[in-house]
Amino acid sequence: MPPTIPITRVDSDPHPAIATAAVTAEFIKEALRNVRYPGFSRDIVSFGLVKAIRHEEGQLIVQIEVQTKDPKVPEQIFKDCHAILDPLPGIGTVKVEIEIKEPQGQGATTSGEIQGKSSIPGVKRVIAVASGKGGVGKSTVAANLAVALAKSGAKVGLCDCDLYGPSVAQMFGSHERPMANEHDEIIPIEAHGLKLMSMGFLLEDRSPVIVRGPMATRYTQQFLRQVAWGELDYLILDLPPGTGDIQLTIVQTVAVDGAVIVTTPQEMALIDARKAVAMFAKVNVSILGLIENMAWFECDHGQRYYLFGEGGGVREAAAMNVPLLARIPIDPQTRERGDAGTPVALIPADEHPVSAAFHEVAVALRAKVPC
Repeated sequence: MPPTIPITRVDSDPHPAIATAAVTAEFIKEALRNVRYPGFSRDIVSFGLVKAIRHEEGQLIVQIEVQTKDPKVPEQIFKDCHAILDPLPGIGTVKVEIEIKEPQGQGATTSGEIQGKSSIPGVKRVIAVASGKGGVGKSTVAANLAVALAKSGAKVGLCDCDLYGPSVAQMFGSHERPMANEHDEIIPIEAHGLKLMSMGFLLEDRSPVIVRGPMATRYTQQFLRQVAWGELDYLILDLPPGTGDIQLTIVQTVAVDGAVIVTTPQEMALIDARKAVAMFAKVNVSILGLIENMAWFECDHGQRYYLFGEGGGVREAAAMNVPLLARIPIDPQTRERGDAGTPVALIPADEHPVSAAFHEVAVALRAKVPC
């Protein structure tokens, strides 16, 4: 049985029964919207952690469910709930029960190893590609990694979770509009042997996405669970930059088997990369490795210029104690092929060094997260 933290505190109100009629579940739920998930901006109600609220005979009982292995998370939620609820008039005895469950897809096997299981039907493995900040080439890495995995013989899908700056449609040279099947599921676009989903397929080039947090997370859930992905070995998630609501919603509601962190060598990018690593640590998603993008520029004479600093990703991977999966140089052809909708990883590995690097990463990830 999963552990429960039942602790009761008595309100100082000498007349706990007064105003009982006014204490509704909605009233308590609104109060609990002031309790943030530790380390993030979103509240526990929005994340669906509050499972039941009962107020009877002068006692308020709040039942919360948290999926985590970090004991500090439920402890902080417990304290914050009491800090909000205890001062409310007419509440009486406050009892906060927190049920702690194993994170989805992170159950231990008989060998003691951690084995991930996707909660998306038909998808065997889910890998997130993330960065702490924008502009580091995360989508380029995600697109080419997906292509390299497909070239290795795997069945691969790529979901562009960046609603505000979708780029997968452009990178794969497709402007088709998705259709729906008889089950009202979105049929993903297919290009270069991959199944793709992106807000870019649904909008005109100049149309901005103007949605607030709850609606953004709803769109993201639709992309993951209401798309007819079919049978996939790997689904690559191209996450938005940063550590906001969309990222946290994904890793809390989908069994992510691991994350690849993309950064550039300069300290400003590395600072934000550390934040991304910390976010995944809070929700018990393992870091599969780090990719240092834009590591250098090599001129026609073979001279390397470290435009954003030298070796920042190497040092950071060592400090994080995670593998350095690759160092990707600044390469004009990689940019040109991305703009043209033909990712550089489509070039045979023995014909282009950047393609070779992505294919090596694909081999490493298949070893780390086998199907």
